[in-house]
Amino acid sequence: MSNPATTGTSPSLLARLEAMTAPELRRLLVEHLGKRKLGLYWESDAIARDAALNADIVLPRQHPELGHRAADMAADAPHRNLIIEGDNFDALRLLRTTHAGRIRVIYIDPPYNTGNKDWVYNDRYVGANDRWRHSQWLEFLYRRLTLARDLLAPDGVLLVSINDENRAKLELLLDEVLPGRRIGSLVWRTRDTTSAKDRNFSDVHEHVLVYGNEGFSFNGSEKTQRKYKNPDRDPHGPWNGDPLTLAFDRFDRPNLYYPLHDPKKNRWYPCDSNRVWAYATEDRVTDSSSLQSETMEEWIRREKIIFPDEEETRTWNTLDELLAAIDAGDVPVTPKRKRPLLTRDTPDLDFWVGKTIGFGRPLFKKHWKDLRSHTNPLGSWIARLTETHDDEDFTSLRSPQAGEGTEVIQEVLGSKVFQYPKPPTLIRNLLRQATTPNDIILDFFAGSGTTGQAVLELNAEDDGARRYILCSSTEATAKEPDKNLCRDVCAERMRRVSAGYAGKPGYSAAQGGEFAYLTLDRFSPADLPFEASTEHALPLLGLRLAQALPARASGDVQHIARAGDCDILLCTQVNADSIDTLAQWAAAHDVVRIAVYSERPESLTEALAARSVEAACYGLLDVLRQGQAGGRA
Repeated sequence: MSNPATTGTSPSLLARLEAMTAPELRRLLVEHLGKRKLGLYWESDAIARDAALNADIVLPRQHPELGHRAADMAADAPHRNLIIEGDNFDALRLLRTTHAGRIRVIYIDPPYNTGNKDWVYNDRYVGANDRWRHSQWLEFLYRRLTLARDLLAPDGVLLVSINDENRAKLELLLDEVLPGRRIGSLVWRTRDTTSAKDRNFSDVHEHVLVYGNEGFSFNGSEKTQRKYKNPDRDPHGPWNGDPLTLAFDRFDRPNLYYPLHDPKKNRWYPCDSNRVWAYATEDRVTDSSSLQSETMEEWIRREKIIFPDEEETRTWNTLDELLAAIDAGDVPVTPKRKRPLLTRDTPDLDFWVGKTIGFGRPLFKKHWKDLRSHTNPLGSWIARLTETHDDEDFTSLRSPQAGEGTEVIQEVLGSKVFQYPKPPTLIRNLLRQATTPNDIILDFFAGSGTTGQAVLELNAEDDGARRYILCSSTEATAKEPDKNLCRDVCAERMRRVSAGYAGKPGYSAAQGGEFAYLTLDRFSPADLPFEASTEHALPLLGLRLAQALPARASGDVQHIARAGDCDILLCTQVNADSIDTLAQWAAAHDVVRIAVYSERPESLTEALAARSVEAACYGLLDVLRQGQAGGRA
């Protein structure tokens, strides 16, 4: 099989060049001249990439019999959740015309390119011996990630699971697709066994790469006040004693290396040569306007420096006494590592002779109300549910054993019908940190539907109204032409989870216990007027205008969405009955205006005008064409 990702697919490169148009030749020249760069490079064909993007028009078709409606769902209520069957490249092309800039969280668990037939490309599994395996994998993901990038909201984030072997390649690819938007990565343990490989090395972890737009931040968790007390009844409220040093040595910050004086008790404290004081002293400040904070003396005057109440002190009356104490180790030391704070190398040792030296360490009085944030940030390590965590300075995600994913699949569907599903608890915890209650979550490698189940569980937990879009392929091949992973595993799982299974309750419509099932039809632009139908127009308009699937009503006038005082409608047939319905619509439904899509907008405008009804009428064919061919949303 030839490699579809490279420029060497044709028998004769010269013949191919001769057949190219001038714009294609310019594009090829620019691509090859500009390929010397820092980063990732793989065999690809930008012209073939553009051709695939712009080749045809993708339109949705709804299958009510494969969807699910919650028991408490009103008959005319729209579907807010979607399951899309088909190549996710086509699904993303469609979604870019309907959901551009609206997706808050994209989570994907793409093929890991292990060589163990873990993904289908051009209707066949890509094996370990395929010489173009890595380039195919990169190009396969690049085409999809560039489309997904346009779906993210200004505060949106992309979360991508990947194994350790392919993490570096995928991270470089994401750097190219989403330059400057890398936030970091999360690490989680995938197995409880050793899984030993060669060279006595055990690979038992995976990564979740995080790339977000400028407005995104994780939710974190609320800080606890457990460390903040008020034993002295400070009128400023609870406080905690924080270290008074910075991670610089005396050579990096010489101006911050000085003796600290407690004026009330007349005690002196030596500075750590490896961690200088956090604030400058007035004795060494020549230009106060350049200071980024108050001086140490000013903090002392404000009683923000906590000097020890009870501590050991020393006074050495001669330099010889001081040197003897240094040699005996009888000098102040650092709290943890017990490094001496006075040594024979300490500058100006004579200064310390005759002074009362404190052996304790001063702290900074940090008040709760002065904290920049009362939120703990998310830590990058995903701990096991059985691990104990006493750190109060960051939020730690938790993950169960990796086998939870398979156990849930077996409980829901009765058998192990999907390999290596992610644990629902892990995905739910990720979404808890990355989403707010009204967000749309997209998974375009949805597999068995774990992300959808996690969304429902999270909605039930916090009364949220999150929506999911799951894209899954059939994974049918020549050997398995009837295989349909999307219909028989993903949708069936979500149907059973939504309705309730194994004695567990289902989910209400408000919690997301419903979904519409869509397939994708592809049309050449020339054939669109003859082959596309209103069956494509209704879901397309619903997705584009309301990001929901309207319920199909009887009659030739379908309600799509309401925008303020205007109802948006689809007229499937322009005839006397539909014109009469449209003429009475505004009064019957308490709106001021109507906007109508139909195949005959001019005729409809004239017919409604004759009834003294002013309506904005739009051509249905233009809507079907819009945003697909040409790759523009």
